[in-house]
Amino acid sequence: MIRVAVVDDEPLARSGVLTRLRAEPDVTVVAECCDGHALATLRNDAVDVAFVDVQMPGMSGLDALATIPVAERPLAILLTAHDSFALRAFELNAIDYLLKPIDDERLAESIERARRQLGRSVASHWPERFSIRIGARLSFVEAAEVTWIEADGDYAALHVNGQRHLLRETLTVLSRKLDPSRFLRVHRSAIVRVDQVAEFQPRPNRDAVLRLRDGTTLRASRTYVDALLAALRHGHG
Repeated sequence: MIRVAVVDDEPLARSGVLTRLRAEPDVTVVAECCDGHALATLRNDAVDVAFVDVQMPGMSGLDALATIPVAERPLAILLTAHDSFALRAFELNAIDYLLKPIDDERLAESIERARRQLGRSVASHWPERFSIRIGARLSFVEAAEVTWIEADGDYAALHVNGQRHLLRETLTVLSRKLDPSRFLRVHRSAIVRVDQVAEFQPRPNRDAVLRLRDGTTLRASRTYVDALLAALRHGHG
């Protein structure tokens, strides 16, 4: 069972996260806090994962996390409605960064990321190749050659060396199977291999335009931008 704490000074925001967490059968909420001082008392022998509001009166979520010794710090998933705090968040080993209002699918992805970090994911290894059915024959695509992946109804389309291969799997299901240090969701309809991003251009609405090494341009939505930016800055992938 994954022991979770929810730390947010806004009762409505806490309630929203708690409601979503109740749908996860392997998650139990062991603490509910309304300020950074309470967060600073939490340790990973009692709490595995903390959902932490970045901006709180008195002591911010980031400052509170920084007071906890690294070896005793729970995994952190940051929550914010404001400007980007991603770089400092990831310096504190936050495993994800969610923008308010929180998207259900993004929250589910962050919990799956926590499962992986804690070694409790059903996926014990990441796929190194994909099998693509073309009529009666199977074709194999190496994960290391996939540049990006797009949603195509109930299929995922793998883009490899200028070719497009359909995989009989939804993008959401596939995203939970991929190595998160190599592949990141950037939009509801797109996943990119992080090391293929050549250029990141922010937009006024906090979305971004990505240019990949093969010249492909993709839109990254604000829900995913901060996690992607932190991965790019830290050279993940």
